[in-house]
Amino acid sequence: MSDYAIKNGDRDAVIAGLRELADFLADNPRVMVPRYPSLALIVTGADAATRRKIAELVTAPLGVPLEDLGHGYYTAHRDFGPVRYHVTAAPTKDEP
Repeated sequence: MSDYAIKNGDRDAVIAGLRELADFLADNPRVMVPRYPSLALIVTGADAATRRKIAELVTAPLGVPLEDLGHGYYTAHRDFGPVRYHVTAAPTKDEP
Protein backbone atom coordinates (compact mmCIF):
# COMPACT_ATOMS: atom_id res chain seq x y z
CA MET A 1 0.00 0.00 0.00
CA SER A 2 1.31 3.46 -0.89
CA ASP A 3 2.03 6.09 1.74
CA TYR A 4 -0.16 8.68 0.06
CA ALA A 5 -3.54 9.09 -1.57
CA ILE A 6 -4.50 11.40 -4.40
CA LYS A 7 -7.94 12.87 -3.79
CA ASN A 8 -9.55 14.56 -6.74
CA GLY A 9 -12.47 16.90 -6.71
CA ASP A 10 -15.56 15.97 -8.66
CA ARG A 11 -14.08 16.32 -12.16
CA ASP A 12 -17.41 16.60 -13.99
CA ALA A 13 -18.71 19.18 -11.52
CA VAL A 14 -15.56 21.32 -11.83
CA ILE A 15 -15.68 21.25 -15.63
CA ALA A 16 -19.41 22.07 -15.62
CA GLY A 17 -18.79 24.92 -13.17
CA LEU A 18 -16.03 26.37 -15.35
CA ARG A 19 -18.30 26.21 -18.39
CA GLU A 20 -21.11 27.82 -16.42
CA LEU A 21 -18.75 30.58 -15.34
CA ALA A 22 -17.55 31.13 -18.92
CA ASP A 23 -21.14 31.33 -20.18
CA PHE A 24 -22.09 33.71 -17.38
CA LEU A 25 -19.17 36.01 -18.14
CA ALA A 26 -19.94 35.92 -21.87
CA ASP A 27 -23.60 36.80 -21.18
CA ASN A 28 -22.77 39.55 -18.66
CA PRO A 29 -20.10 41.83 -20.13
CA ARG A 30 -20.45 44.31 -17.25
CA VAL A 31 -19.06 41.73 -14.82
CA MET A 32 -15.33 42.35 -14.45
CA VAL A 33 -12.88 39.51 -14.89
CA PRO A 34 -9.46 39.17 -13.25
CA ARG A 35 -6.46 40.10 -15.36
CA TYR A 36 -4.65 36.88 -14.41
CA PRO A 37 -7.16 34.27 -13.25
CA SER A 38 -5.85 31.00 -11.88
CA LEU A 39 -6.97 27.61 -10.72
CA ALA A 40 -4.83 26.03 -8.00
CA LEU A 41 -4.28 22.45 -6.97
CA ILE A 42 -2.62 22.11 -3.56
CA VAL A 43 -0.52 19.00 -2.96
CA THR A 44 -0.11 17.68 0.57
CA GLY A 45 2.00 14.88 1.93
CA ALA A 46 3.70 13.70 5.10
CA ASP A 47 7.18 14.80 4.01
CA ALA A 48 9.07 16.46 1.16
CA ALA A 49 9.76 13.19 -0.68
CA THR A 50 6.08 12.23 -0.63
CA ARG A 51 4.99 15.71 -1.75
CA ARG A 52 7.48 15.60 -4.60
CA LYS A 53 6.26 12.18 -5.72
CA ILE A 54 2.62 13.33 -5.70
CA ALA A 55 3.46 16.64 -7.39
CA GLU A 56 5.33 14.77 -10.15
CA LEU A 57 2.31 12.51 -10.69
CA VAL A 58 -0.17 15.37 -10.97
CA THR A 59 2.04 17.62 -13.13
CA ALA A 60 3.10 14.93 -15.63
CA PRO A 61 -0.17 15.12 -17.62
CA LEU A 62 0.25 18.90 -17.86
CA GLY A 63 3.48 18.42 -19.81
CA VAL A 64 5.38 20.96 -17.73
CA PRO A 65 8.39 20.56 -15.45
CA LEU A 66 8.08 20.47 -11.69
CA GLU A 67 10.27 23.11 -10.08
CA ASP A 68 11.97 22.41 -6.75
CA LEU A 69 11.98 25.69 -4.82
CA GLY A 70 13.88 24.13 -1.91
CA HIS A 71 12.90 23.47 1.70
CA GLY A 72 10.13 21.04 0.65
CA TYR A 73 8.37 23.44 -1.76
CA TYR A 74 7.50 22.39 -5.33
CA THR A 75 5.57 24.18 -8.05
CA ALA A 76 4.47 23.88 -11.66
CA HIS A 77 2.01 25.68 -13.87
CA ARG A 78 0.53 25.67 -17.33
CA ASP A 79 -1.11 28.65 -18.96
CA PHE A 80 -4.27 28.51 -21.05
CA GLY A 81 -4.37 31.99 -22.54
CA PRO A 82 -4.45 34.30 -19.51
CA VAL A 83 -5.72 31.51 -17.23
CA ARG A 84 -3.11 29.64 -15.20
CA TYR A 85 -3.50 26.09 -13.85
CA HIS A 86 -1.11 26.03 -10.91
CA VAL A 87 0.14 23.10 -8.82
CA THR A 88 1.92 23.80 -5.56
CA ALA A 89 3.27 21.62 -2.78
CA ALA A 90 4.38 23.07 0.54
CA PRO A 91 5.42 21.75 3.93
CA THR A 92 2.91 21.74 6.74
CA LYS A 93 3.41 24.26 9.53
CA ASP A 94 4.44 21.38 11.82
CA GLU A 95 7.22 20.20 9.52
CA PRO A 96 10.78 21.30 10.35
